[in-house]
Amino acid sequence: MIMAQLGTAPRGEVKHIFPVPHAPGAVSSLRRHVRAVLTDWTLTGDVIEDVLLVVSELLTNAIVHALPPATLRLTRGSVDQHGVVRVEVTDTGPAAPALLPTAACDPDEHGRGLGIVTTLSVRCGVRAHSGGTSRWAEVFVGFGGSGGTVAGVTGE
Repeated sequence: MIMAQLGTAPRGEVKHIFPVPHAPGAVSSLRRHVRAVLTDWTLTGDVIEDVLLVVSELLTNAIVHALPPATLRLTRGSVDQHGVVRVEVTDTGPAAPALLPTAACDPDEHGRGLGIVTTLSVRCGVRAHSGGTSRWAEVFVGFGGSGGTVAGVTGE
């Protein structure tokens, strides 16, 4: 996992902020909203699916392990001339989740989410601040700037 300071966050071209209900069904509802945003951004199907999986994993962690309220921020921007979608979930809990007893965790059902996020993102990390904790990931969508075809983007 590549850790980065918040100052290196993508220079936001477009940002969407969604409150995260601490309730069953919140992840699927927010995925539908995020899919609509990503489609409006004319990203390719593969990029959309990767971002949606990252969104699902970070939201699920916030709902299961963190303290409400939580917020999802979705930003399209560029870092070092590369186009990225940044997914950031902020909650009021501590940076390290409370550990569950080993017997309570079925390894077939739990424990792979952050590994998935790390695999699908070019950078990800955790930032503790006075308002709680932000967990974020950036998914590569292509090269920023002008001219040429942008990998991960259709019709631009």
